Amino acid sequence: MKKVAIYPGTFDPITFGHIDVIKKGLKFFDKLVVAVSDGENKDYLFSKDERIEIIYKALFSDLKLNKNKIEIISFTSLTTDLCRKYKSNIILRGLRA
Repeated sequence: MKKVAIYPGTFDPITFGHIDVIKKGLKFFDKLVVAVSDGENKDYLFSKDERIEIIYKALFSDLKLNKNKIEIISFTSLTTDLCRKYKSNIILRGLRA
């Protein structure tokens, strides 16, 4: 069974910390879904499409990470709904401390 992890966040913008979590997650999981939140209750610096484009460029053009192991999506639902959709019981999160 493939291990799929969901990495939800606003990524406004993506940081070196986010990228570090993604790179480390790729070592443990078969697939990593980078889920860009697009909730309406927040003022974003970048639009959803701009954030996805920045993430795509950072991960695939700049870092040359494996496109087969990473999927970048946007979502407005609950994270648990994403977990059901992707048959994942893993939510990947960073830590601010």
